[in-house]
Amino acid sequence: MTSSDAELPQLLSDARDWAAQDPDPATAAALTELIQRSGDGVPSARQELEDSFSGTLQFGTAGLRAALGPGPNRMNRVVVRRAAAGFASFLATAVADASPGTRPRAVVGYDARYNSDIFAEETAAVFTAAGIETFLMPQALPTPLLAYAVRALDCDGGVMVTASHNPPQDNGYKVYLGRHAVDESGRGAQIVAPYDALIAAEIDRVGTLDSVTLATAGWTVLDPSIAADYQAAVAALARPGQFPARDLKIVLTPMHGVGGDTAVAVLGAAGFDDVTLVSEQARPDPDFPTVNFPNPEEPGALDLALETAARVDADIVLANDPDADRAAVAAKDPDTGAWRMLRGDEVGALLGAHIVARLAAGGASPANGVFANSIVSSRLLSRIAATAGYAHEETLTGFKWISRVPGLLYGYEEALGYCVAPDLVRDKDGISAAVLIAELAAAAKADGKSIFDTLDELYLVHGLHASDQLSIRVADLGLLDAMMNRLRADPPESFGGSAVETFKDLAEGSDALPPTDGLLYLTKDLSRVIIRPSGTEPKLKCYLEVIRSVGSAAELPEARQAARAALDGVLVDVREALGL
Repeated sequence: MTSSDAELPQLLSDARDWAAQDPDPATAAALTELIQRSGDGVPSARQELEDSFSGTLQFGTAGLRAALGPGPNRMNRVVVRRAAAGFASFLATAVADASPGTRPRAVVGYDARYNSDIFAEETAAVFTAAGIETFLMPQALPTPLLAYAVRALDCDGGVMVTASHNPPQDNGYKVYLGRHAVDESGRGAQIVAPYDALIAAEIDRVGTLDSVTLATAGWTVLDPSIAADYQAAVAALARPGQFPARDLKIVLTPMHGVGGDTAVAVLGAAGFDDVTLVSEQARPDPDFPTVNFPNPEEPGALDLALETAARVDADIVLANDPDADRAAVAAKDPDTGAWRMLRGDEVGALLGAHIVARLAAGGASPANGVFANSIVSSRLLSRIAATAGYAHEETLTGFKWISRVPGLLYGYEEALGYCVAPDLVRDKDGISAAVLIAELAAAAKADGKSIFDTLDELYLVHGLHASDQLSIRVADLGLLDAMMNRLRADPPESFGGSAVETFKDLAEGSDALPPTDGLLYLTKDLSRVIIRPSGTEPKLKCYLEVIRSVGSAAELPEARQAARAALDGVLVDVREALGL
């Protein structure tokens, strides 16, 4: 008998115990069938059962995220009830310490994925039973609206049930902190360390499932006016007095998610009423039937939007991911005549420059406020900010860090995340970003330009910044450690023919950044390479950027070719350094 065979009786026993306590008839029935098939020796069933019970889904700074299904390593009602009970305990303690006698307040939102509404209502029931004044969103709504509500309702905590742009079989549990739990810069933002560990410890202390009490009533289902308040606040970001142009034909896709109605309403209220929704992707659908992966960054995800744009002769395509916290942009490249999606760094620079222009037009002082982006994003924003006299900060990857920069005016990360109004939403927000993207695109069109022309103007002032990525997916997570150890033991001496002048092991931390698993290389010609394991997927991610000076518009085509050649050379050396 193998060790694995010896463990089967205990595995089956654990699974039967879980099925007996599972409050969800669907997952209990699925688990009972899985137990039967595993006992009958079906290998695929055995593998699925082992994975479902291989451990407990770990709560971290990203909250919880996993495939739906029975077992402690999946997203289900048992896991959600325990997570809600642990978070409720954390909030009660945090509020009691900060403001004795104050009743904690929390708001719960959800998207349109399978079980999102069920997980949200059960969270509200657990919170209410724990003595927390609880507000439940009136319907499936975007993640930025939940982040807005944490601040607008003066809550101590918030939960958003969403798996963002993950595959259809997944769901997740994203946690925010508010008034009494964190300092001002973190109010309404996602959690960071040490709060993740503190909440996880409270979850671990939760007893058996029958010890978790659920209220049958007592929470407040918010009036739909909460969505109207958000829409009005975001639409008011537009500056028609400074940027009056509104002649812009927009194609919009919510990618089968919950952002469509909100985005159309906000854009319309801001004066952009020529919006065509991609009909096949307009309504929420948890199966995401028209895309292989509901992420605007994925190849093919924007095909229907680009076809629609060509058919209606649009000026621009705007795309949100399913929970609408990210925004993608595509436009027709005047050099090629073909539609092209802009990289996140390109949109990040355009928005940064536009916000600088808005601030200047409004008479703002550069002494007040900071621009920020993640360390793996382009260095162009830092040059834009410095030229305008603003401070700039780099943060670790993730909006949980970007949103906490004190005095933040604007922040972004290359993975299509933009925070253009931190006083409203202290997180990435694809809908408020869409408003400002439309504003800058309409302003460019009124001047007879495209957004690509606007980018070129930035390159002429600050240098052509060109970036690329290499992602290596692995089946064995141990391979990620092996590749990182290889690089630490034998660091590359050059990339793309340019000698490495600066090497930083980000795991050591610095005065500016907390420790994180990553390596940064800067070469003599200012090429930059950052290599890090993904925080959410079994991938090693490599971020490359080169900079080329440009003297005139006539030199741009040659500079683009030179930058592409340089990136290709860097890619070759990165692959070699990784032993690929």
